[in-house]
Amino acid sequence: MSSDRWVLRGGRVVDPSQDLDGFFDLLVEDGCVSKIEESLSAPEGCEVFDATGLVICPGLVDMHVHFREPGQEYKESIETGSRAAAAGGFTAVACMANTDPVNDKRSVTAHIVAEAERFGYARVHPIGAVSKGMAGEELAEIGEMVRAGAVAVSDDGLPVKNAELMRRALLYARHFDIPVIQHAEDLDLTGTGVMHEGEVSTRLGLPGIPGSSEDVVVARDLILTEDSGGRYHVAHLSTARSLDMVRQAKAKGMAVTCEVTPHHLLLTDETIAEMEFSSDTKMKPPLRSESDRQALLAGLVDGTIDAIASDHAPHHPDEKAVEFSCSPFGILGLETTLSLCLDRLVRSGTLTLTRLVELLSTGPARILGLEAGSLAVGRPADITVFDSERRVVIDKDHFQSKSRNTPFEGWKLQGGSVVTFVGGRKVSL
Repeated sequence: MSSDRWVLRGGRVVDPSQDLDGFFDLLVEDGCVSKIEESLSAPEGCEVFDATGLVICPGLVDMHVHFREPGQEYKESIETGSRAAAAGGFTAVACMANTDPVNDKRSVTAHIVAEAERFGYARVHPIGAVSKGMAGEELAEIGEMVRAGAVAVSDDGLPVKNAELMRRALLYARHFDIPVIQHAEDLDLTGTGVMHEGEVSTRLGLPGIPGSSEDVVVARDLILTEDSGGRYHVAHLSTARSLDMVRQAKAKGMAVTCEVTPHHLLLTDETIAEMEFSSDTKMKPPLRSESDRQALLAGLVDGTIDAIASDHAPHHPDEKAVEFSCSPFGILGLETTLSLCLDRLVRSGTLTLTRLVELLSTGPARILGLEAGSLAVGRPADITVFDSERRVVIDKDHFQSKSRNTPFEGWKLQGGSVVTFVGGRKVSL
């Protein structure tokens, strides 16, 4: 990376944390935002980045990714995952604990932090496991992981099935003011399901996963959250009913937040038929019905949803190159999320640009307690610069990620990342 003294000149600055949307120059010094003014002269020795025609916003934060290191670096490593983050416009990510070994102890957390710092493409914030080995039986050493850098706890990939364990996790996490992130899925209701249960699954002859598989876990957890006073976050929320329960909990003043993914906002169970059973349409939660998708879009607009997260889940191409029912769940997202959201949510008029930045930066930073999501003077100069007019064709062969599992191959979009700055340094790929 290059110099850490910059003037970013002539761009449209969008920063929901300061209610800012206008044309300003930014001065970056010593890794922080030093000034924001309508016109700035570049101090001696300061490089100038011409942002004319571009948007400057607080660095994007993806609060839900899987980097597979340690243990499954053939799918993705911290290096390639953070390169993919930078390519997609993200300056920070939070990586889930389902590695091998599981991130359930200080040593694994510290390894992830150290590797991310060594490469420097993006900040990587570990999410520790709720339970030891993600076995759902005994609480992991949450305090030790937090001290090593964990920003939340989750057994994502699996739900916290035991209600008493979930209650204790919510209570214990309060001491560190971190959220417990739940992969809301009743595995008994899921059974052998591989897609959303409904008319389409019946027509295609595939076993279904009912929406109630998510809903009953969210309902249980909201009761536990209310009783414990803990902080609860629903990962990759996908159903209208779960969203409505979160909306009601927020109205009661509970510390509840949720995220949605681009694929649940843009695709439905019909996509599986349209793409002829492509394994790149298989994920958990599964692609839901059109009515669920419309409910999620409404939740973005009314403020119920706090963040958009990619759930970046890389798999080796050989693992995905099998029949639909046998392939692993999960798709990539880091290098497609921003362009998809700019084109299909902002350009369509569903969201304002300010609201999108809130969902991709300010919101996730707030949930995880990160010193990110703002360009206020004195804050770290983690900055995303993007072009809302840039023509983008999604081409998986040019991904920075090691994996290629995307259902968006060939999509023609408008809007994409130009460059990121992390701690005031321009990231070069």
